[in-house]
Amino acid sequence: MSRIGRRPIPVPAGVDVQLDGNTVRVKGPRGELQRTLHSDVIVRREDGEIRVERPSDEPRYRALHGLSRTLVANMIEGVTTGFTKTLEIVGVGYRAETKPFGLTLSLGYSHPIEYKAPEGITLRAVSPTVVEVAGTNKEVVGQVAAEIRSLRPPEPYKGKGVKYQGEVIRRKAGKAGGK
Repeated sequence: MSRIGRRPIPVPAGVDVQLDGNTVRVKGPRGELQRTLHSDVIVRREDGEIRVERPSDEPRYRALHGLSRTLVANMIEGVTTGFTKTLEIVGVGYRAETKPFGLTLSLGYSHPIEYKAPEGITLRAVSPTVVEVAGTNKEVVGQVAAEIRSLRPPEPYKGKGVKYQGEVIRRKAGKAGGK
């Protein structure tokens, strides 16, 4: 049995979970999320908890079991506390600025880059070199953070670029310089 899949998901107060077949709708103080799970996974509500079960012990059902439980748990966490990813910008003249549509990034190119925030995502430049991506859907928050990082990934010689907070960049030695 999947260790993650068999754990029940507690439903906190103020969160409404509706199960319609394999469609799970979660409403909370931060918004509403909906997801359709695989048709072979069984989702039940018992005693203020959500339980995810699988039909048999086949490897494909074992894989779906833990995945489905995690997806529902992330939906509940998203509508209660939300998710945040922090990006750091390293480099002389590299900076970010919050705009009504999203962000304007100066990353060493000949032009500033305007990144428009998708629906449900909040982009905020905490300082000119720190960007915060926040939202209720963990998948979308991670995708937006990855897209912003891909605009100028960190390079291994000086470490310039956009990186996740706490990410360790493997550095390379430069030219050795000889006779």
